[in-house]
Amino acid sequence: MPTALGSLRRLVLTPSLASVSFAGRRFPITATPATRRLEAIPQSVICGFEWGIDSRTLWEVERRLELVEPEMRGFAYEGATMAFTVRDTMRGHRTRDLMLGSGQPHIFLTYIGIGFAMARLPRPLWRKVLPDLGDAPFHPTMSWLAVDGYGFDRAYFDTKRWVERQARPKPYPWEGHPGYFNRAVDQGIGRALWFIHGGRPSAVADAVDRFAADRRPDLWAGVGLACCFAGGAGADELAALRERADEHRHELALGAVFAAKGRDWSGFVPGHTEVAVKALTGLSVFEAVEIADATEVERVGTGPEPQYELWRERIRARLRARDGAAAR
Repeated sequence: MPTALGSLRRLVLTPSLASVSFAGRRFPITATPATRRLEAIPQSVICGFEWGIDSRTLWEVERRLELVEPEMRGFAYEGATMAFTVRDTMRGHRTRDLMLGSGQPHIFLTYIGIGFAMARLPRPLWRKVLPDLGDAPFHPTMSWLAVDGYGFDRAYFDTKRWVERQARPKPYPWEGHPGYFNRAVDQGIGRALWFIHGGRPSAVADAVDRFAADRRPDLWAGVGLACCFAGGAGADELAALRERADEHRHELALGAVFAAKGRDWSGFVPGHTEVAVKALTGLSVFEAVEIADATEVERVGTGPEPQYELWRERIRARLRARDGAAAR
């Protein structure tokens, strides 16, 4: 049951569903059944945020989240994690409890929810946003998805600055690697481009091409993650997208592999993910997950690159080797 303070937080902090719709954001999109399904994703995030910012108990939030259809449930968990992160900067450990509890299957998306909160919090509070998850799977390796989420949020809600003017944020020493911060942000911006252009591959590819060349590999990886996780395009369109990626096709496929891993880990793989992963990698979801599992790195490292990027590079190497073998 909501509290009076919770209701006030919801009224002050929660965007309306209309404001996150594609029309509300004034994205260059013609409404279709596919785009309406795609924009249901940010709207699901808002529903999760409302529940998380307003509710008195974790049980109540978890119960509401379980009522969301399986395909959209992880996105609602993103929103709840975003709300809990905002609340925990003042006091509490709701984020930790959610991520170690019912949020475990959606851990890839809950990290992104932390990033959404970061976009609304002053930087001095960022040191408080990542909970200690102990030996939980993928922690802290995949916590870079929080930075990805921050990049997505900035591009989605301030498109002129982050997409049209191609702004770059000041680096931040996330997990001790400030030099990697902007690369993870670009992965999130790449994901946002898929939504900003309504899942239209040609428009997305044109948008990537307008960025500086050094940013395109990470942008393409974000595009691959978004189109395979969220859907919105058919096999033929995605095959054309792979052609447009050209020299960056392995980055696009890398994003697809992580999408396959995230969907599989959640326990629900929608049909559009199967289609998209096949179109971008030539692999089934099962085969893509096998690659992700076979290349997984140790949770903590001390090298110049974060463990997250080491995992990404191992996946890229497998994809290149597979393409090379097929060409011989």
